[in-house]
Amino acid sequence: MFKKVTILTVSLCLILTVCGSAIAPVYAQGSGQIAVSNSTIKVDYPNNLTFSCHVQNNTKITDIRLEYQVTQMSFAQVTSEAQVTFSPSTAVDASYELNMQQYGQIPPGVNIEYWWKVKDTAGDILQTTPTQYIAYDNNHTWNTLTQGKINVYWYGQNQAFGTAIMTEAQNALKTIASNTGASPNKTVNISIYTSTQDYKSSVLGAPEWSGGEEVPQYNAIYVIIEPNNMSAELPAVDHELTHVVVNQIIYNPYNDIPFWLNEGLAVHIQFFGAVLPSQFTMPLSAAVTGNSLITVRSLSDPFSAYPDKANLSYAESVSIVAYLINQYGSTKMNQLLDTFQQGSSYDGALQTIYGFNMDGLFTQWKAWLSSSTGNVQIH
Repeated sequence: MFKKVTILTVSLCLILTVCGSAIAPVYAQGSGQIAVSNSTIKVDYPNNLTFSCHVQNNTKITDIRLEYQVTQMSFAQVTSEAQVTFSPSTAVDASYELNMQQYGQIPPGVNIEYWWKVKDTAGDILQTTPTQYIAYDNNHTWNTLTQGKINVYWYGQNQAFGTAIMTEAQNALKTIASNTGASPNKTVNISIYTSTQDYKSSVLGAPEWSGGEEVPQYNAIYVIIEPNNMSAELPAVDHELTHVVVNQIIYNPYNDIPFWLNEGLAVHIQFFGAVLPSQFTMPLSAAVTGNSLITVRSLSDPFSAYPDKANLSYAESVSIVAYLINQYGSTKMNQLLDTFQQGSSYDGALQTIYGFNMDGLFTQWKAWLSSSTGNVQIH
């Protein structure tokens, strides 16, 4: 049963008026006369966030620190602290630049809570009330659409464009649930860029060939969807969304899941109900014919950077996942993910749920594969 959801559409620029550099000044008072005002954030995405404020006191200010928390997947609440450099004075314009090239890029939609801690020569200390700030990419004017645990951000296109993205994401969630039993337990932010140039300008370290990227620790996704090629590029939303949802389900401090399972599930959802493209079926058929399949154990590590080997790795991974789901059902897959969430080893999780380890899986999958056609349809 699906609960009725309400779709809420607002302009992101309205949110930014509240949470961005135009936020109302923060004014707080300590035991003495320390006062903090004009607390703002200036964004230069994706390079840096500059926090600033004005501090006034009847005696010299000797120490100013910025403290902040970035909402992300974590097993402990982490507070970062930055000491502001300045000359002691009774009036100080303080600022601190958070360099995202060093700290790590904070995706749009992620909440940052920050406050100032100020000390004077008399030993009085003031800590301001925390302020909420929502990270955004100031290179564009954004719209947003919210439904359930999905936020979609886009720019330069009409409402129908954003609705199409949301529909794709919601359908992907249904497919993920039917195949794995998994559903998101935290809100996922999906940022859509409509050109490769815009994407590369806003996503730090994006590979030349990349058309999308998930940032699981922030429950965020970046995807390129060009309006004139929308139908072909929409499935990338399914792929990246699968990565984020699966990460939420298996998140634990001890172990991750093997690459073949992570990428295999993402490709499985991406092409669900369709015939796999030739970039996957051709190398898979050739490897079967040439008896050169990569072992499941080898596929547990990061895939090769060489395109031919990478394509075979993806092809095998989605085929292995299809085998597990088709032969043993989605309930077993859900149990497998739950076992990984407990920090199980790769072999241990498979042995617990299916009764075989990675070597046994390789043997059984090869037998199943030899009886299947090369153009495997995922269903």
